[in-house]
Amino acid sequence: MPVLLTFGDSNTHGTPPIIDRAEYRRFGPGIRWPTVTQAALGAGWDLVEEGLPGRTAQYDDPVMGAIMNGRPALRMALQSHGPIDVMTLMLGTNDVKTRFATSPEQVVAGVAGLIDVAQSLEYQTRHGGFRILLICPPPVVETGPIRLEFWGGAARSQALAPLYADLAQSRGVGFLDAGQVISVSPVDGVHFDESAHAKLGHAVADAIKALI
Repeated sequence: MPVLLTFGDSNTHGTPPIIDRAEYRRFGPGIRWPTVTQAALGAGWDLVEEGLPGRTAQYDDPVMGAIMNGRPALRMALQSHGPIDVMTLMLGTNDVKTRFATSPEQVVAGVAGLIDVAQSLEYQTRHGGFRILLICPPPVVETGPIRLEFWGGAARSQALAPLYADLAQSRGVGFLDAGQVISVSPVDGVHFDESAHAKLGHAVADAIKALI
């Protein structure tokens, strides 16, 4: 049975658009996009969901803690699960937060480091070889209850897609620009609504089928 590992942040976890920052919510199975993708791929696929709200590609978060750094988290995921056949990687949204003061190129450098970890001899050998689909998240919009965290982030995130595409080509991995498929919710400018999860889930499944 082929195994899909989805590695990402709150939009992979299934966090709905935020209305009240004090309230934890999560879309259920069949709504969040990784489970939509699994269903679209067919009954023979198994799914490992590795989405953590707040996760970055490369930074310890001064507010949310060091566990938000995707670098050690990816190693842990690749040692905890397996063998996997396909891994999706969708990170970068949290890296454009104001407190990290990143440029688009710095965001892409963090993502490149994760791909290099996943493509390393250690993990490719451990899993018998697996394919990677890099997904560029849609640009954020500075609106709603978390807009101050992303002050200046809209412009940075709008510059990411062509850089991600070039990175994917350089590393020989699949690529999907989620911003060509969906948009973030106008409620909080970061997260996806149910309709967007459904559209993205099917687009990811199509990209995986083309990849393998």
